[in-house]
Amino acid sequence: MASQTLKQRFKDDSTTPATNTRPEKKTPKPKRAIRSLAIAIMVPLSLTLAVIFFFGSSPKYHALAKPFWFPPLWFINLASLASSFLMGLAAWLVWAEGGFHSQSDALPLYISQVSLSITWLPLVLKIGAVPIGFVFSVIHFGTLVACYRDFRRVNPIAGDLVKPCLAWEAFLTIVNYKLIYL
Repeated sequence: MASQTLKQRFKDDSTTPATNTRPEKKTPKPKRAIRSLAIAIMVPLSLTLAVIFFFGSSPKYHALAKPFWFPPLWFINLASLASSFLMGLAAWLVWAEGGFHSQSDALPLYISQVSLSITWLPLVLKIGAVPIGFVFSVIHFGTLVACYRDFRRVNPIAGDLVKPCLAWEAFLTIVNYKLIYL
């Protein structure tokens, strides 16, 4: 019969490692993951909110005679928040995969991207330094391209989350270029 050819497996105690007598203190992984996700999203989002709160309303931008396709100020602020949210989520996905350790350029690129994104709004809309803002916008676009490249290597979903941010920054760069000649 077939049951006669079956062999029962026994656990060999000689190959098992010695047990640790100290109990391990473990934080459940879902709680740690949610906490790190919240931090990864809230840091860039709160920085963007602070910049919008302090520098977001500018009478200079409202007073410009702009073409019809220029976005209103509320849309710029909302899209900047959405971009910060998406980049924070993408950075968390890269961090969860260990990409900030394996990709040496990913973390400095992400930090410079966050810095450039919160610098553009006060530069262009509050101070009115449009040519300098254009240079910052081009550098920010290049940094986003580099982030997209590095994030996509680690996690393709993180790379896909950077694409809307790239599109938004490309549009802002065009708007900033047009502001130079108004």
